[in-house]
Amino acid sequence: MSVRLWYPILWRAAAVWLPIAVASTGLAGLVYSAVQQDLRQSANDPQIQLAEDAAARLDAGAAPLAVVPADAVPLERSLAPYLMVFDASGRPLASSASLGGAMPPFPSTVFEAVRLAGQDRITWQPATGVRSAVVVQPWQGGFVVAGRSLRLVEERENHILLLVIAGWLATLGGSGLAALLGGVLLASPLRPVPWRALLLASHGRLPGPAVRAPNSAA
Repeated sequence: MSVRLWYPILWRAAAVWLPIAVASTGLAGLVYSAVQQDLRQSANDPQIQLAEDAAARLDAGAAPLAVVPADAVPLERSLAPYLMVFDASGRPLASSASLGGAMPPFPSTVFEAVRLAGQDRITWQPATGVRSAVVVQPWQGGFVVAGRSLRLVEERENHILLLVIAGWLATLGGSGLAALLGGVLLASPLRPVPWRALLLASHGRLPGPAVRAPNSAA
């Protein structure tokens, strides 16, 4: 096949492949976004329970130190959940969170949003490479902060991203090859099918020239 004949084949294949590529790209992005959001939102579930239970105990008269676990949780390496209790002005009362051997400062702007809208769920990064899924719950005397490292969740997100990219590339490559093959087949000249020869061959007879029957009148 000459080079000149490839141009219409490629144009035809591109016309078929481009809509598939666009749809595949959009679907891959939608799948990743849905799974990523589900993983991130589910990372808040244990902290929601911890924060609400701690706030209920504080409202019932428990001391902040009695609500917070005794063991310190180093945020830079631990996956354990932690609790911090603040008064209404944002001053820390008790904390099991530790960063570099000290209690990490929590942004007071979050408390303003909680005063207006109630419970808030955020991603908190007190240091580079240290990210936590945090739930902030109000109580009568201030705020409760429950958090947990996002390291495992982010590792799962990266794994899902690699799987989605691999599937996306495989879909693009397979659909492109199929579109190109279809273009080549459509460009090939079609030959008439020798139906009579195939029919005779199926009965064990070979096709031959038609013989005209003799005229009895002659």
